[in-house]
Amino acid sequence: MKQLLVEVDEDTFKMLEQIAPARSRRRSAFIRAAIQKAILENQERATAAAYRRVPDSADDAWFDPRVWEPEPPAHRRRRRR
Repeated sequence: MKQLLVEVDEDTFKMLEQIAPARSRRRSAFIRAAIQKAILENQERATAAAYRRVPDSADDAWFDPRVWEPEPPAHRRRRRR
């Protein structure tokens, strides 16, 4: 894992200390999760923009329900002993 040094202003530090104090070892996990959330939100915005530029059309859509619906289990008769 790579290390990252981040400087924040005093007010941000105080709020972070309330949410994820350093002594509880939750701060690093909190910051990693916040970064991941920001990256995912950015990717979602990019995907939404791409679909606005080139929307799907009904002609492009193709659906095969066999891909999504599981096969019903084959019913076998139980043998009596």
